[in-house]
Amino acid sequence: MSLIELRGIYRKFGSGEGKVTVLNDVSLDINEGEFVAIIGASGSGKSTLMNIIGCLDKPSSGTYKFNGRDISDFKKDELARLRRESFGFIFQSYHLIHSLTALGNVEVPSIYAGLSRSERKQKASELLSSLGLEHRADFYPSQLSGGQQQRVSIARALMNGGQIILADEPTGALDSKSGEEVINLLLKLCELGHTVVLITHDAKVASHAHRTIEIKDGKILSNPTPKKEDSDKNVIAKSRFGNTNKATLSPKMFFYEMIEAVSMAISSLRMNIFRTVLTLLGIVIGVASVISMLAIGDGAKEDVLKRITSMGTNMIMVFPGMPNSQGRNSVETLVLSDVEAINQLDNIIAAMPEARKSITLRYNNNDKSTNLNANSWAYPQVRDWPIAKGVFFTKDDEQNYAKVLVLGDSVAKDLFANDDPIGKYILVDSIMFQIIGVMSKKGASVMGDDEDDVVFTPYPTGNLHIIGQKYLRNIRIGVADTTKMSQTEESITSLLKQRHGVEDFRVLNMTSLMESLEQTQNTFTILLGSIAAISLLVGGIGVMNIMLVSVTERTKEIGIRVATGARGRNIMQQFLIEALIVSAFGGLIGMVLGVIASFIIGHLGMPVVYNLMPIILAFSCAFFTGLIFGFLPARKAAGLDPVVALAGE
Repeated sequence: MSLIELRGIYRKFGSGEGKVTVLNDVSLDINEGEFVAIIGASGSGKSTLMNIIGCLDKPSSGTYKFNGRDISDFKKDELARLRRESFGFIFQSYHLIHSLTALGNVEVPSIYAGLSRSERKQKASELLSSLGLEHRADFYPSQLSGGQQQRVSIARALMNGGQIILADEPTGALDSKSGEEVINLLLKLCELGHTVVLITHDAKVASHAHRTIEIKDGKILSNPTPKKEDSDKNVIAKSRFGNTNKATLSPKMFFYEMIEAVSMAISSLRMNIFRTVLTLLGIVIGVASVISMLAIGDGAKEDVLKRITSMGTNMIMVFPGMPNSQGRNSVETLVLSDVEAINQLDNIIAAMPEARKSITLRYNNNDKSTNLNANSWAYPQVRDWPIAKGVFFTKDDEQNYAKVLVLGDSVAKDLFANDDPIGKYILVDSIMFQIIGVMSKKGASVMGDDEDDVVFTPYPTGNLHIIGQKYLRNIRIGVADTTKMSQTEESITSLLKQRHGVEDFRVLNMTSLMESLEQTQNTFTILLGSIAAISLLVGGIGVMNIMLVSVTERTKEIGIRVATGARGRNIMQQFLIEALIVSAFGGLIGMVLGVIASFIIGHLGMPVVYNLMPIILAFSCAFFTGLIFGFLPARKAAGLDPVVALAGE
């Protein structure tokens, strides 16, 4: 039984009127241990015949049996296994992978055969040594001569055993001396038991073979019978291709494949470092933007909520004017008796009248423009704003129209610096008041104003001596049980409607305001995150474009890997992992830069909040961006026809 048996092989390309028949009814046998030369002029179909023999291409019709088994129904992985375990290819243009050293190129077939790293390095080193290249193992193809590159390709062909050596014009690109060395190597391999199929157009080269098959215009013109001594000789390179059932992929094998794919991906990315950096850039900017934008958004949200909280979340504010009116106006609707009536309701800590006016303070020769807030003795309790020095005014002070003053922190510092103001007298618009206390530092208000730039006095005193208004600017109400805030608001509204006969006031629930502002801030944060996510999306598209370009540029490399036994999943793994490595590494850099950017922004005065979740989310998005946008290029690479890929540039 012949090792290779072809019967009625046709290979046609194209369709319709443009269909071209390259192989026409080709039938031949090749026995184990033979050295067969297939000779023909350029365009005769000899390379196409070699591709079919080597399972890189399939015939349009006819039967191909390998070792007695019809391979027409073999799936892609089974054909890859056959190439990996039984064939070794030697090409005219060497087809070495330029990103790998000589040793790395020789190792390629054994990677897909599952050989351990130490075993394949040892075997590859031995093969290079046997071919006189032990001192060139760490050289890249560009650093080797043509003859040395061809010997590397021969070593690669033998890496997995090379039962059948398919040599396509192996001397075509070599000088006469190097060409003679290659022919001698092929003869030696045949003597060792390998089956050698030599494709050539040179009759002198073909004369070294034991049998020469001549092909012209896709037809076999001459096909001598094998010599008896060739067919009877002992063969040491027996076929290792046994059971063709699809082997199951064990977890250990899958893990091994992934490790090798990562290693090859890193090697490839290092060879194109500038392109890799450009690809990283989009992911880095996207991730850093997401982290910093969300930190700013969360910081703004927390800052606003903190300021509202500082005003008191247990408060209800009542302002004059119709419910749908914009802002405060000069409508005179709220009076002091309204405050007294509200104080009689349930769940009320205190209802306080408030009136404000811009004033000028004078102490010694220092003047200070600020705001006077005339209110109630309960103000510190309702606002949760404690006294830092001295005391706040009392009910007796209110009833006695005491001309006492409590300073805000900013006012105290501006007028008294490090001096203690307690007990000192100060002019308020030319009226003498005594300072009895200093409030603790409060900070900025919701509107960004300095809440500490204010002074407080009893409402009766302030209204009598400074403000002189019958109607109130607003009423501030402290609520005891915030869970009943809505019911309390309804009670106040109902009471004032009853007293005024019309709804000529506006009620503001601070809890509702905080909820509304929180929703607004959440929307703002989502908006910022969405804008940043767009840059991450653009980065992902950049990854896909670069990977598609990479697939196009490395088409020949893909063909080489397929010819040496790579399965479709091996090719897909490599390109997909390259995209994932770029995205993951870019994500890590982006995380660091995003945190640094947020830190700098925070030190410039803008509030930022660091949360672990946005950082994890941004990195996860980058990783899955690589997975999603790397899938299409990886699938394209895995689906390339090996013959077309090998012919690509």
